[in-house]
Amino acid sequence: QVQLVESGGGLVRPGGSLRLSCTASGFTFSTYTMSWYRQAPGKERELVAVMRYAGGSANYADSVKGRFTISRDNAKNTVYLQMDSLNPDDTAVYYCNARSVFGRLFVYWGQGTQVTVSS
Repeated sequence: QVQLVESGGGLVRPGGSLRLSCTASGFTFSTYTMSWYRQAPGKERELVAVMRYAGGSANYADSVKGRFTISRDNAKNTVYLQMDSLNPDDTAVYYCNARSVFGRLFVYWGQGTQVTVSS
């Protein structure tokens, strides 16, 4: 059974930091590109950060460049999103996404974790 379980969300003041985690099971984590998306109320889901299956190479939405860092630990089947200098525009539900790289396409989503930035 495939599972993506996010954790680490919560309420934080502007300028603060949070670290999201997403732990995967049920598939070969190291062969999947891992991403973080977010969806704010009344807005479409948007890509925040993506890291290739082999690690190292990452891309970010312009709105989070220099503030967010995606990383992965293939030994722990976990992808992280370090979020610094948070501002109210970062308030959203954050979702973990896994996308297969080899062979047949599989795409999996986590259940989401709420991040609220407010004073």
